[in-house]
Amino acid sequence: MKNKNVYVKMSTLKGILFAFTDLIIIFASYILGVLSQYGDIKTNLLVFILISSIAQVIIFAIFKMYSTLTKNFGLIDTFRFGLIIALVSVLTAIFNRFIIPNVDNLSISTLILILAVEEILIIASRTISRFFRFYSTSSKDDKRTIIIGAGSAGKLIFDEIHNNPLFKNNVICFMDHDEEKIGKRFMGKKVYGPIEKCHEVIEKNNIEEVIIAISDLSKERLQYILNYLTKEKVTIKRLPLLTENKLEQNKLTLKEISLAELLGRDEIIFDTKDISKFIVGKRVLVTGAGGSIGSELTRQIFSYFPSELVLFDIYENSTYDIQQELVRKIRKDNLNIKLYTIIGSTYNIDRVEEIFSKYKPEVVFHAAAYKHVPLMEDSPVEAIRTNIFGTYNVAKMVDKYHAIKMVLVSTDKAVRPTNTMGATKAFAEMIIRYFSSISKSSYSAVRFGNVLGSNGSVIPLFKKQIEEGGPVTVTHKDIIRYFMTIPEAVSLILQSAVYATGGEIFILDMGEPVKILTLAENVIRQAGYRPYEDIDIVFTGLRPGEKLYEELLLSTKDHTPTDNKKIFIEKKNNIHNIMDDLEYLKGVFTKKDNDEIKEMLQHVVTSFTNYQEFNEKNCK
Repeated sequence: MKNKNVYVKMSTLKGILFAFTDLIIIFASYILGVLSQYGDIKTNLLVFILISSIAQVIIFAIFKMYSTLTKNFGLIDTFRFGLIIALVSVLTAIFNRFIIPNVDNLSISTLILILAVEEILIIASRTISRFFRFYSTSSKDDKRTIIIGAGSAGKLIFDEIHNNPLFKNNVICFMDHDEEKIGKRFMGKKVYGPIEKCHEVIEKNNIEEVIIAISDLSKERLQYILNYLTKEKVTIKRLPLLTENKLEQNKLTLKEISLAELLGRDEIIFDTKDISKFIVGKRVLVTGAGGSIGSELTRQIFSYFPSELVLFDIYENSTYDIQQELVRKIRKDNLNIKLYTIIGSTYNIDRVEEIFSKYKPEVVFHAAAYKHVPLMEDSPVEAIRTNIFGTYNVAKMVDKYHAIKMVLVSTDKAVRPTNTMGATKAFAEMIIRYFSSISKSSYSAVRFGNVLGSNGSVIPLFKKQIEEGGPVTVTHKDIIRYFMTIPEAVSLILQSAVYATGGEIFILDMGEPVKILTLAENVIRQAGYRPYEDIDIVFTGLRPGEKLYEELLLSTKDHTPTDNKKIFIEKKNNIHNIMDDLEYLKGVFTKKDNDEIKEMLQHVVTSFTNYQEFNEKNCK
C-alpha cells in the first residue's frame, strides 16, 4: 500500500511538471507568433496570451493529457495529442477573434506558426526521454543480438528491449525471409536475410543472442529456423508459438528454446482417442509411480479417467508428491477416480500379490526399475533383484489375477547390453515374451532411448555443474545418444499398450542420435554462457559399462511398422523358457564378488558383452 501511494504521488508530480512545461511552451509560442507579426507586444495582448495559455493547459487536463504514460509514448499518442492541440488552438483563435474584440487579432499565418511550435515542442517533451533511450549507447555487457522477424512482433521486442532495463540486449540488426524487407532498415537497424544466411550474419556481427520474434510462428517454421541456429554459438529465445499463450495480461513473454526443440526432431503425434478408449473406466496399476517416467505416466493415465488408479513405489517422497498432485485435481474437478497409493517393492512377491488380490488391476504399467548404469555396476545384485525378479513377480501376478495387459518400460541399453543394468532389462524383456506365450493376458515392452530431464539424465547434471561455475563433464567427445522428452516417452508407452496383442517389443523412431558434447554446449549457451570460455567442458572417460552409442534395434530390417509411422515392433525372437535361468540367478544373492555376479548374469543373457570390447569393435 505504501508503494502504491508513492507511485500516485510521483505520477501527480510528473503531471504537474508537464502542465507547467506546457504552459511555458504555449506562452512562448504565442510570444514568438506575436513578435513575428507585430514586432512588439502590447500589454493587453500579453494578458490575453497568459490567460489563453492557462486555459489551454486546463483543457489539456480535461482531455487527460497529463494522465498519459510517456514511457511508451507512440504514434497513436502523437496523433491524439496533435489533434487535441489543434482543436484547442482553433477554439482559442475563435475566442480571440469573436469574443474579445479589443485584443489585436492574430493572422492565420501567425496562428499556424503558433500551432506548429506548440505541436512540435509539446509532443517532443513527451518523446525526448524515449528518443535518448532509443539511441543511447548500450552497455558493453549487453548481448549483441539479432531479432529474427522485421514485423510487428519484432518491433514489440525491440521496443521492450529499449524500455525495459531488465533486458540486457544490444540489438545489432534484424533478419527476415521477406525479400522486400531484406537490405532495408527497420527500427533504424539493417534487415538481413534470408535465414539460410544466418551463419555469415552472426559471424560478421559477433552475435551472442538470437531472438525469434514472429507473431504467427508455427512449430514447423520454428524447427526450420532452429535447424540453422543450433549450429551457431548463440543463445536462442523466442516468442510463444501460435499454440501457446502469446501475451498474458498484456505482458510480453520471451521463452527459452527448450532442449527438446534443440533436438531438431519433428513432434511425435499419438492417437489420444484410442488411448482414451483403452484407459477410460479401467483399473490401472503403475509400478515405479514416483519416478520421472512413472509420475508422468500416472498424470497422463489420470487424464483419460480410469475408474481406479493404483500408485506403487518403494520411494515414499516422490510418490507422495504425485499422489497429492492428483488428489488436488480430484477435489478441484470433483472427479470420480479412486486413487490408491501403496509403498513397497516389486521384488517382495507377497506385497505384489497383496496389491493384485485387493485391487485387481486390469492394466499394469511396469516402470519400477533401477536404471543408473554406473551405480548398477557397483550393485549388480540389486539390479537383478529389482529389474529381473521384480518384473517376474509383477508378470506372474498379471497372469494369476487375469489382468488384460502388462506393459514393461524397457530401454535401448537392453540391446546387445554392455552393462548390468542393460542386461537385467534384456532379461526383463525375455520374461515378458515368456509370459506372452503361456498366459491369456497380453504382455509387451516399450523400448526407447534417454529421456530429457528425467532423474539421473545428463541435462540436470549439466545444469547443476553450470550453476556451480563448471566445468561441465562429458565422458567422451564422440559419445552419442538417442533422446526424447518425458511426455513423448509416456505417450509412446500408452500408444503401444493400445497396439499390443502379446509379446511385442515396441520401438520409437527417434530420428538421428545427438552428440552429448553438442548437447552440453547448447545447455551452456542457453544458460547464457560461452562454452570453453565462461564454462569449460572436460572429458572424464567412458564409465564402466558405457557404450559410445546406444541401439534401439538389433537390425533396422528386424522391425514391423504399426499404424503410427514413428512406432515399430521388433521382430520376435524364439521364446526362451526362463524358469531354469531364474532358479540359477537366485544364486547371486549368496555371492559378494561383483565380477562373479556379472558372469552369472552373462550366462543367462548371452548377448551381454564387455563394454570395452564392444566399443573397440563397433566404434573405430
